[in-house]
This record gives sequence, structure tokens and C-alpha cells, in this order.
Amino acid sequence: MTSEEGISIVPDMKDIFLADAHLRRPADANYRKLLEFLGTLEGNTRTLYLLGDIFEFWVGYRYVVFTAYLPLLEGLRRLREAGTEIVFIEGNHDFHMGLYFTEILGCRVLPQEGSFDIDGKRVFLAHGDLMDEADVGYRRLRRVLRSLPLKVLIRIIPPDWTWGIAAWMGRVSKSQQARHEKRNPTPLLRNHATARFTEGYQVVMTGHFHLPLHEQDEQGEMFALGDWIRDFSYVECDDGAFSLRSF
Repeated sequence: MTSEEGISIVPDMKDIFLADAHLRRPADANYRKLLEFLGTLEGNTRTLYLLGDIFEFWVGYRYVVFTAYLPLLEGLRRLREAGTEIVFIEGNHDFHMGLYFTEILGCRVLPQEGSFDIDGKRVFLAHGDLMDEADVGYRRLRRVLRSLPLKVLIRIIPPDWTWGIAAWMGRVSKSQQARHEKRNPTPLLRNHATARFTEGYQVVMTGHFHLPLHEQDEQGEMFALGDWIRDFSYVECDDGAFSLRSF
């Protein structure tokens, strides 16, 4: 882009962080709203960080993608073509992301968490499903779902069968989410952030609990991303300043 005087102008580049859209069908309101939001990021976003559970269900095949997610994948492809890097940290609904994300979209995919230097700040990112160490049952289920034998099995059974797992996982997730909503996760989030601050992180960011939250003290900043279902919340980083926002 150039000004009237012919001077090249580089638009301000920002970083965006969001989680927990739990997309199902392109006609759903939250799905349409996320596509609209992604369109506003083209050409002005350095990196899009997706912190898991963007999909209600996803596992990656070599040559097949679920048709319900084609509009989102196209939106992400346009972002990549516009120069935005995409980092995907897997959640408890989307894992084994597969070659479409790594090779076609050129995303950086992390199975659990990540450490990043963003505008001079050390940032810790995770989906957040492993935050509660007392939830032994979930941790066992997670190990099974992400195990190599299950990964191989998913690749050889028909995709329609795999899609059927989504309904079951949705029921499990709703039960787990109902438990989360009965208690206040803020103490858990604070304890997790404090532990990361002692490791030298200045910003700690997670999803999973569907709670938008921002707290800051002399140790650092803690963000819970909320969701893209009711709050449509996300975090934006502009020149090292992080802010919790809603679309």
C-alpha cells in the first residue's frame, strides 16, 4: 500500500489469540462470525495463534478433510496467502491435525503447549485441558485418544465412522464443561499462571474453560481466552501490549 505521495506504508501488524469455537456447521452463528472475523485479519496480522477446540471435532487424514470445515479451511488459507503465520495448539477436540495443516496450510502444530518470544516478552501458550492435575480420568482418556495405535486406527477406518466419534466426544465434553461451570476455575488459572511466572514467563495464556479473564500483577499477565460461542473473545497483541477483546 502506498500513500498519495508514493511513500510505501506498512500496516500495523498484530498477533491474535483465540480458542474454543467448537465449530460444527457452516450455517451456525458462531461459525459465520468466526469467518467474518478472519476476514478482518487479512493483511494486518503477523501471527494467528489458535489455542485448541476450534473444531467440535477434528482428526487429520492424509487426503480427506471433513466437508463441514471447508469454509474455515478456506478462510485460513486466505490468511496464509496474505502473509499471516498460523500456530495451532491442539485441544481436546482437535488433535492429530494431519498433513493438511502442516503441509497445505503450512501451520506450526503443537500437541500440548508452546513457548514464544513475542515483541520482547516471553509468552506461554496452552489449550489448558491439562491444567487440573487432579482430573485423573480425563488425563487417562487424553492419553488413549492421542496414542499411536488410535492414530493409526483412525487413519484406516472410514471418515464417516470417525465423524461419529464427534457426537460421543461432544457429550463427554458437555459433561466436563458442566463440571467446570459448577466451580470457579479462577484459582486454578491463577495457580497455573504463577507457576509459569516462576519459570520466567511474562504472559500466560490458555483456553479450555470458556471464561474470558485478564489479570496482571508485578509477576506478569494472565489471560483466559473465553470462547467463540457466547463471548466471541480473543486477545490481541499490538507492539507488545496484550489486550482482551470481543468481536
